[in-house]
Amino acid sequence: MIESQGSDMTGILLLGGTTEASALAKALAVAGRPAVFSYAGRTARPVSQPLPVRVGGFGGVAGLVEYLHNEGISHVVDATHPFAAQMSTNAVEACAEAGVALCALERQPWQAGEGDDWRHVPDMAAAVDALPQQGARVFLAIGKQNLDGFAAKPGNHYLLRLVDAPEAALPLPDCAVVIARGPFDTAADQALMTEHRISHVVSKNAGGVG
Repeated sequence: MIESQGSDMTGILLLGGTTEASALAKALAVAGRPAVFSYAGRTARPVSQPLPVRVGGFGGVAGLVEYLHNEGISHVVDATHPFAAQMSTNAVEACAEAGVALCALERQPWQAGEGDDWRHVPDMAAAVDALPQQGARVFLAIGKQNLDGFAAKPGNHYLLRLVDAPEAALPLPDCAVVIARGPFDTAADQALMTEHRISHVVSKNAGGVG
């Protein structure tokens, strides 16, 4: 929760990309709070917001510090996509340097249930290593930024779910692409995986229900 600091309150920078960020944007707009919604610019058709919107990076920590000073930002809310780890790291460093309050969205991670078969790995390279050499039908629920590594195992079939249609050839020789925007629900995801006969799912433990 962000509390007013009276005359010291200037502006809020909301780093978005999640359903929760959009919900907060609506609440800030209704409350009449001065705020800016920031998108990373990964998608061509971002969700419209009831706040002023900026798109694109800040130029690292130094660029973000400069933006915070120039725009009179007093609070930053990090509600970025779970894969935006670099942006979150930059926000921590920049806010500390600029003396700006930072609030970060942290979802409770998913928990394995009875009958689940989860293999926890530390990074994408380890996820590639954990897959079979061939014959697997893999749902890559990771967006389009980390696909290159999986080309090392071209004997598998890969299903991608992207917000925007790819503008260039994908690095995976055997793949299918579904264009869709979340949040998603359990029934639809089960139907998708049944239709494509998925045997493996690669995903970050992002938590939440979306």
